[in-house]
Amino acid sequence: MVYKRFSLGVALRILLIILCLYLGLWLYYSQNLWLAPGILGILGVIQIGELIYYVNSVNHKLARFLDSIRYTDFSSSFTSDSQMGGSFREVNVAFNEVMNVFKQTRAEKEEQMLFLQVIIQHINSGIISFNSEGKIGVINNAAKHLLQIPQFRDISDLGKLSTSLLEQVLEMKPGHRISYKVNPNLHLIIQSTSLKMGGQSWTLLSLQNINAELQSNELEAWQNLTKVLRHEIMNSITPISSLVDSLSTILEEDSYVQKEGFLIKKDGYQDIQEGLDTIANRSKGLVNFVNAYRDYTNIPLPKKEFISVKTLFENVLILMKEDLKISHVKIETEITPDDLEIHCDRDQISMILINLIKNASESLQQQADRTIWVSGLSQGDAGTLIRVEDHGPGIIPEALERIFVPFYTTKKTGSGIGLAISRQIMNLHRGTLQVTSIPNERTVFTLAFR
Repeated sequence: MVYKRFSLGVALRILLIILCLYLGLWLYYSQNLWLAPGILGILGVIQIGELIYYVNSVNHKLARFLDSIRYTDFSSSFTSDSQMGGSFREVNVAFNEVMNVFKQTRAEKEEQMLFLQVIIQHINSGIISFNSEGKIGVINNAAKHLLQIPQFRDISDLGKLSTSLLEQVLEMKPGHRISYKVNPNLHLIIQSTSLKMGGQSWTLLSLQNINAELQSNELEAWQNLTKVLRHEIMNSITPISSLVDSLSTILEEDSYVQKEGFLIKKDGYQDIQEGLDTIANRSKGLVNFVNAYRDYTNIPLPKKEFISVKTLFENVLILMKEDLKISHVKIETEITPDDLEIHCDRDQISMILINLIKNASESLQQQADRTIWVSGLSQGDAGTLIRVEDHGPGIIPEALERIFVPFYTTKKTGSGIGLAISRQIMNLHRGTLQVTSIPNERTVFTLAFR
């Protein structure tokens, strides 16, 4: 409707201009008049000016409307021009309605932003965002409280707290997480996420102080360790104490004083000999337990290098060749891709694989199928997996939750320290060691390298 009225207005004005010009020329050449043609010429010029004003006024309104959108200035309003009549009343109404919609949308957006800011400020975890130039976009109160950095306006200001922490943060990839101990009271877990906003790339960091949780877990670990130590020590000390009392009684009852010394009955001597052997064996067991605990608590930091998984598997199988031959165990390997490499400590990861293959081999001794599958798989940016799988009796769910606990074992022989050490080695590699098992179907130990 508006377009039709505009077209009609322009057409009528052009028609009047043409009519005035034609009539003026006709009067001048046909009737030899000059006054009337002059008046019609002036009237035509006025109509041309009015047409230009008519069209420009629309352009001005449209330009003002577009500028309002461009600069998000929705305070403008559009009113009817008395010189243009009611032709553009609908245009003004439409412009005003659109401006009101934009104004309402901006108000809702501002309310949502305010709501999100309030939420972010009340989150217990620290939140920091910064762009590719390092400029801080958002930082909430929790982050300010954790970091205690005044005038935190650029991510480089994080270096005031720790230059090492700043380097690790800048090297983080999206989706990765790091753990960093700043001081005895601040141990941070930092996770990184990337996003694009306003045509810029932003990095979003979430920070959480896990010091309290670590202290709680440390206390629980000490309590569990105390229970284990008490159990093992009491298992050794109690029979030793009892045997010492028994040996004292035997000496009193089966020994006689003579001029040159003591005389002991043969049966008493044998009992004393057996008692001393038992004490010696229990003492050796206690020493072995202490050595196992020392091994668990003194694992050296890994010396990482890039190693071919194929070479790693070959070296492990060469070391275990005789044991596997005696046990009649077959090893199947698979590596995807063939040139797969991992960044690790060769000796430590070899020790884990030897331990896992040995455990699998022992579990297969009563099985007809004595095959162990060892595989390596690349997951691209998600890291690399190494799996050791067997189809033996498996692990019951109750034991599955405890096999990584130090000194816990389901075997008649063994210290129960191998899997605990293996998991700790993987933790030092910033990886994981997990197990899944379906009894009498399959058991899979997975080493995940990030």
